[in-house]
Amino acid sequence: MATSKENGNKGTSTGSAQKSGHPAKRGFAAMDQNQQREIASKGGQAAHQKGTAHEFDSEEARRAGQKGGEAVSRNRAHMADIGRKGGESRQSAQRAAATAVAEKGNRQGSKES
Repeated sequence: MATSKENGNKGTSTGSAQKSGHPAKRGFAAMDQNQQREIASKGGQAAHQKGTAHEFDSEEARRAGQKGGEAVSRNRAHMADIGRKGGESRQSAQRAAATAVAEKGNRQGSKES
């Protein structure tokens, strides 16, 4: 009995996918994003109806946020970058406010003359 190799036949989707270096998308991954979202939504609704869906209470959400904040704050370079951006933003806001006040004063002074 001859195999597909002996006949020279190659798989249609797998052969071309292997040549490009990317596996062919199949199943859920091959669907467009709207279809995926619709199916996932149905799963979430079913879980809520069944009573097995998890819902965060405010205390649990607070703890989760705290854990995330602690994890992020361990990265000193990231925290320094955040602080630097905040300082730059504050400084530019103060400069803009000072310029606006100065311009307003100049306009009022020229009207009175």
